[in-house]
Amino acid sequence: MGLGERGARTAWGESVPSLVWRLVLVCCGIHTVRAQTSGDSKSLYFWETGPWGRCMGSECGPGGSQSRAVWCAHVEGWTTLPTNCLQSARPANQQSCFRVCDWHRELYDWRLGDWNRCAPVVPRGGGVVRSGPCPRGEEGIQTREVSCVLKADGSPADDAICEYFEPRPRLEQACLIPCPRDCIVSRFSPWTACSKTCGLGLQNRVRSVLAPPLFGGQACPNLTEFRTCAPRPCEGREMLFNLRVGGWGDCGLPPSIPEASEAPSLPPAQRVARQARRRKSKERKGAKDPETRELIKSKRNRNRLNRQESNLWSIEVGYRARQVVCVHRNGSTVPLSQCPHWSLPDMHQSCLMRKDCVVNEWGQWGPCSKTCADPSVPMGTRIRTRQVQQLPVGGGAECPQLEDSQPCEPLGDSVPPCATYTWRTTEWGECRVDALLSQQDRRRGNQTGLCGGGLQTREVYCVQANAELLSYLSNNQDKTEGQPQSSPKPSVPPLLSITFEITASQPVESKLCVGSVPSTSQLCHISCPIECEVSPWGAWGPCTFENCNDQSVKKGFKFRRRKITNYPTGGEGDCPHLVEAIPCEEPSCFDWQLLKLEECVPDEDMDCGPGTQLPQARCVNSDGKEVNKELCADAVFPASVPCVVPCPKDCVLSPWTPWSTCSQTCSSKTAEGKQMRTRAILAYNAGEVTSMVVAWITVMEGLTRVPKFPELYGGIICPNTSALQEVRNCNEHACIVYHWQTGPWGPCTEDTSVTTLNSTTTSSKTTPSGPDKPSCAMGMQTRKVICVKVNVGQVPPKKCPDGPRPVSVRPCVLPCKKDCIVTPFGEWTACPTSCEPVTSGQKSKQSRFRVIIQKPANGGLDCPEVLYEEKDCVSPPSNSACPVYRWKTHKWRRCQLVPWSIRQQSIGAQEGCGAGLQTRAVSCRQLDGSVTDIGQCLKFANSMPAINQPCQLPCRDDCQLTNWSKFSPCTADCVGVRTRRRALVGKSKKRDKCKNSQMYPLSETQYCPCNKYNAQPVGNWSDCILPEGRLESALGMRVQGDGRECGQGYRYQAMACYDQDNRLVETLRCNSHGYIEEACIIPCPSDCKLSEWSNWSRCSKSCGSGVKVRSKWLREKPYNGGRPCPKLDHINQAQVYEVVPCVSDCSQYVWVAEPWSMWKVSNVDLKENCGEGVQTRKVRCMLNTVDGPTDAVEDYLCDPEEMPAGTRESRLPCPEDCVLSDWSPWTPCELPCSGRGDRQRTAYALRLPKEGRECPKSMETEPCLLNRNCYHYSYNITDWSTCQLSANAVCGIGLKTRMLDCVRSDGKSVDLKFCEELGLERKWQMNSSCTVECPVNCQLSEWSAWTECSQTCGLEGRMSRRRSVVQASRGDGRPCPVQMEQWKPCPVRPCYRWNYSQWSECRVEDVVCGEGRRFRNLSCFVSDGSRDVPGSLVEEELCAGLEPAVDGDKNIILEEACTLPCPGDCYLMEWSDWSPCQSVCVKGQRLDFSAVQVRSRAVVAQEPENIAQCPEQEWQSRPCPDGECFEYKWVSTTRLVWCERSDGTNVTGGCPPTSLPGVEGSCDPPCDKPRSFCSEEGLCMCEEGYTEVVSPEGLLEQCAEIPVLEIPTAGDRNADVKTSRAVDPTAPTTEQPGRPGRTWYLQPFGPDGKLKTWVYGVAAGVFVLLVFIVSMIYLACSYCSMRRSLETPDSAHCAVVWMGPDAHELTYTCPECQQSECSAS
Repeated sequence: MGLGERGARTAWGESVPSLVWRLVLVCCGIHTVRAQTSGDSKSLYFWETGPWGRCMGSECGPGGSQSRAVWCAHVEGWTTLPTNCLQSARPANQQSCFRVCDWHRELYDWRLGDWNRCAPVVPRGGGVVRSGPCPRGEEGIQTREVSCVLKADGSPADDAICEYFEPRPRLEQACLIPCPRDCIVSRFSPWTACSKTCGLGLQNRVRSVLAPPLFGGQACPNLTEFRTCAPRPCEGREMLFNLRVGGWGDCGLPPSIPEASEAPSLPPAQRVARQARRRKSKERKGAKDPETRELIKSKRNRNRLNRQESNLWSIEVGYRARQVVCVHRNGSTVPLSQCPHWSLPDMHQSCLMRKDCVVNEWGQWGPCSKTCADPSVPMGTRIRTRQVQQLPVGGGAECPQLEDSQPCEPLGDSVPPCATYTWRTTEWGECRVDALLSQQDRRRGNQTGLCGGGLQTREVYCVQANAELLSYLSNNQDKTEGQPQSSPKPSVPPLLSITFEITASQPVESKLCVGSVPSTSQLCHISCPIECEVSPWGAWGPCTFENCNDQSVKKGFKFRRRKITNYPTGGEGDCPHLVEAIPCEEPSCFDWQLLKLEECVPDEDMDCGPGTQLPQARCVNSDGKEVNKELCADAVFPASVPCVVPCPKDCVLSPWTPWSTCSQTCSSKTAEGKQMRTRAILAYNAGEVTSMVVAWITVMEGLTRVPKFPELYGGIICPNTSALQEVRNCNEHACIVYHWQTGPWGPCTEDTSVTTLNSTTTSSKTTPSGPDKPSCAMGMQTRKVICVKVNVGQVPPKKCPDGPRPVSVRPCVLPCKKDCIVTPFGEWTACPTSCEPVTSGQKSKQSRFRVIIQKPANGGLDCPEVLYEEKDCVSPPSNSACPVYRWKTHKWRRCQLVPWSIRQQSIGAQEGCGAGLQTRAVSCRQLDGSVTDIGQCLKFANSMPAINQPCQLPCRDDCQLTNWSKFSPCTADCVGVRTRRRALVGKSKKRDKCKNSQMYPLSETQYCPCNKYNAQPVGNWSDCILPEGRLESALGMRVQGDGRECGQGYRYQAMACYDQDNRLVETLRCNSHGYIEEACIIPCPSDCKLSEWSNWSRCSKSCGSGVKVRSKWLREKPYNGGRPCPKLDHINQAQVYEVVPCVSDCSQYVWVAEPWSMWKVSNVDLKENCGEGVQTRKVRCMLNTVDGPTDAVEDYLCDPEEMPAGTRESRLPCPEDCVLSDWSPWTPCELPCSGRGDRQRTAYALRLPKEGRECPKSMETEPCLLNRNCYHYSYNITDWSTCQLSANAVCGIGLKTRMLDCVRSDGKSVDLKFCEELGLERKWQMNSSCTVECPVNCQLSEWSAWTECSQTCGLEGRMSRRRSVVQASRGDGRPCPVQMEQWKPCPVRPCYRWNYSQWSECRVEDVVCGEGRRFRNLSCFVSDGSRDVPGSLVEEELCAGLEPAVDGDKNIILEEACTLPCPGDCYLMEWSDWSPCQSVCVKGQRLDFSAVQVRSRAVVAQEPENIAQCPEQEWQSRPCPDGECFEYKWVSTTRLVWCERSDGTNVTGGCPPTSLPGVEGSCDPPCDKPRSFCSEEGLCMCEEGYTEVVSPEGLLEQCAEIPVLEIPTAGDRNADVKTSRAVDPTAPTTEQPGRPGRTWYLQPFGPDGKLKTWVYGVAAGVFVLLVFIVSMIYLACSYCSMRRSLETPDSAHCAVVWMGPDAHELTYTCPECQQSECSAS
């Protein structure tokens, strides 16, 4: 427990100086610990215990054990040794417990009791609650009981068990006790008329209770006020006496002595015998024909039924009596003789003896309605009944419930499992891309070749999942019942012993399946065909044999080939031919290939002059691969080539350029292939050229050796311009090219050589593997292969080489046949029962359907045509479906009077006539008239008809009339009249009083009913509704915007029909079907329309990575829910761009330079022809192809930095000067470029100088500098492109690419070969598959069926239907519409209802006052269903189909007892109307109390002297829902002041009594203290700047000024004054009166009960001061300890021991604590 309250009390009990001083002594080591005697120690120590630990044990339940910690503690709170505490009082540290396991959760739970009544919270200090007005209520607290119980029987258990799983629920909560609510009454009514017309009377005015007193509020005041009145003096004698009739007594039987005037009743047996004798006597009087006898017999049977001899009724007619007395106006009773009267009212009356309903005992429980076993299926119901033995008569107790039910589960081993239902799906349909195309897509017209993402659908249907199992169990049970009892049962359980083939199940109604419906659509993908791409043609090969292994055929061919760079989807057969052949002569399979020519070596060891270049060659085959040289033994080795090494005076020529590309691929009569090469003059020869030299040069062309003598005459002269160019023929073969051409592969046909037959594949088999697995046969495909001559056509096959001939036959797999699979037909839908209403002229139908699971393919069996069947329902026999029960009333029996012996004492009574009672029999019949048990009618029929009615036997002087005749026919509607008549009977015709037409009218006339009706529309127009068609599937699916979702529809408005009295009638009266129909349009969606894609732009860079762009233009924006537009350009909102990366081959465009022109020497030496000169040449940018540069293009496409020079200035060497070749390319710099390396280029001497002259430098060197002549290279990868689809695809799987670029260190893109030569790693994947989201339109379900009308009658009935989103839109698909629900009005039907008329006046027969009866009628009313529209009275026949009930109450009361007060009586008025429902509210917020409404009865007095005898006024309250919150306030004018409710009602009570407007001094006692005032709440408050000083009784004593806190500033000490004032001087104080102790003049608590701000400031200051003091003490102690330790480091030590709360010793050692020096210091 640690330092608790005890420790805190000891610590703070000491004064602060004493505490500080003790701490100083402890730190300095001077404080001594006083020894305590053993006797005192025991009283200072006590045992402390910790909480019990967790229950431990090996088994669950009781038997576990738990422990807790026990230690000894000092009263100051710290822990000490256990020996200091009394051992005999040591608490136990172990106890037995209940070990809780997880499965106990299901057995135990918390039981929560109800919250107790809200009790007020005791104020702090226990003072008395302050009196005064209540602003909002009183805070309270309410508690409840919470206990842990065993769920099974509710027995209590240890709370620790429930706390193991769940914390204990809270035991108390805050609540609010509202302020006392006084009774609130209405204003007084006007004064009534005077109770007397003469003399002294009374006037009354009354008021009613509007709100009852609550929570201890004041009781209701008097509801009645009286005042005397005297209209005029009375003339003559005043009527003082009146007859008062009492109430009827209980019904009783007359005395058993038979009366002389009445025949004694006979036993039933004697009565039957007497009737038989009468019948025989009548038959003897005359013979009757058979028909007459049959009529008599049927009449006797009816009479027999009319007799109520059954114990079910047992009706007895008795009598009851009442008193008639004479009373004075003062209420006293006097003899009857004092009251003047001609006759007294009846004092006796016939009645039925009261008999309660009697029922027999309950019967046996019936079978359970649930006939299968499945815990997940709701429980069934079983019923038991009991029969009525005695019906209630004479107001007896009604019959109790005759049928009882309880939930049940079927029992027994033979109960089959319940049927389970699940969703099944058909196979997915064909993948269709057209479903994703937009409206503007041009591919809608031609859908061939569409590929990519698509949509496929399937149907979903419901089946019985365990139908086969239930069928097996049913068949097995039938077999078991057919076997003898001794036959053994199968030893294997049914689920293991059955083997059957699962076939398609029958579809059932979709409503039987629960759970989420599988999706009916999904995205799919059709692979787009890959087009075949081939490389350019290679060069023509040598002339070779068709087959080098077989050289018997001397025909040769030259071949050229190309390769497939992109393999197509269908294989190589879809590619163009890859080999072309040209016939040739002298074929060979092996030949020498020239590699290079060696350097020119002069002849005969000369330094210059003619020489020879030897060739270097290798032996290759026809494919160009090097082979053994021996294979080229028959081939001619390349010959050596003559050459010239220029002498010092010779002309110097450059080497020949390589031969150009052949101009033609073949030769014809009009075109021959040519190649060209050139050379240039590098230096001219010396001296004049003689004729002999020219001759020598001429001869030189044909000589193999060059003579030496030309050196004597000068150098070899330079050739003319034509000799600087050579042309030769190439590709001399004729343009006769052959190749094999293939046609498309034919269909896969069955190969008759294979014996395997093609099998049919169905999904109904359940053998996915094993020997019975179906397989499909191998077939063969053929194609046409022909030999084609280019530009000619088909030629005989022998013209083409056989080696590359493609195959024409290949094996294939035949596609498996798929038969159509359909489910069996489902069960026929149930026919409607005979009791259901059927539309006239229509026959009921029943239907069934089946579903296609798998569609046929590859020649399988076709599907049946009929998937839906319908037939007429067979009419069931009468009463077989739902029997109808009705009440049958029989003939009224004779009128029974009160026995004459009882009523003969009555004045004016006559024997044999008067008021009586007659009864009749009531039986229960079926529709065919047969008699059935009366309990069926009590259950299914309307209320039972009356079995008795009052009757009147006329006396001799009474007027007797016939019944009214029927009304005569109407002469004209609305304006004509009809009459009915009756006549006097017997002696009544002669009596004068009977001839009084006012008393006994003999005819009645009334206007004829008016049949004029008018129709008028009501309500709003419905939604636009499209015509409904037949559903295409069991679960239909509509795509938003298709043809069934837009177009022309109709909207409806209800029509109401009214008669001439403006009463609602059936619409058929107005010849209307109930609607106005109007055409409307649901606009179809229009998708966003864009143009087609433009062509791709050229790559933005001619070398390296760039971008290319294409665009679409916006043609039309979407509307009406069409597909949205893609993201438009943010600048140009009418254009859509697509940008993809691209890489241009840096060698795609190359600079091509022509040969240098002749030298133009500026300083021409005519003798030498040498010196400074200029050469020029043309440089063009050309497109580079496989065959070399071809076409010239714009110069900007080539890299300007790499453009060769077009001119060069140099010195033309003179004769005998050294002539060097062109510089070789610079050697590459060593990488990395560090700036330390060099690069060089060289040249070699083409002509050596004469002796004495030297050649210039033949080598140049320059340093390698980064980004100048030395570069680093690296790969640069671009971002991924957008996902690119096939041209025929809309969405789906595509390809995204990125480009690889070689970038120089200066940022320039260069050819990839620079990076490739360095061997840089290429680890990137350049292509990747990607997916373009498909634009799936929103898919909606079919509209549901129209709901039932929201109202059975009236004008506001609506029907609605809904649809749901089956597939939400994806991508740029059409969004789902907003309207997911449609409504249309219901046909207007009149609302008929039974309703009471107003109660009649209280009627007392022939007297002035007393106990009487009042009556009301049950009438039929019609209305339009509106609450605020009262109904109109109509004929009762219109309510004939309704059960007699008023506002749901079937207990119809048309008559009740009432009291008519006598003149002078003081009586209670009728109950007032129920007041409005009112809630308990505080500031407009409802509290958690039930709302109430109230009614009251006020007292009415008629005589001043009888006021003391008045009864007490009464009021009643009842709970009600949805109460209102009312506010009450005073309202005043210049003269009047009254209390008004927030709804405008003037009331008495509710307004605060202390806040009357215009009233001074509303505080009690008045606020007479200085600086005080009275607040609106009626409390004495102080002005701003003053605080209230309140007495213990809660009264204001004085207003004390709040002290001012001055905070000086640096500039002026009085410059800033801060005043602490009250927050709200007008707020009521929360100081509790009666608080003991000293009064706070500076109140720490504010008006709201919270601490004021200055209290926190003072507390913070005190805390800072304490921290400062402790810090100073700590520093002083530290200094003292340091000084002592430095003076005597080796001194002895003493210790002060502190026992901490955790029972550990904390030792503080003080050096030299024993020495006096420390003490002295």
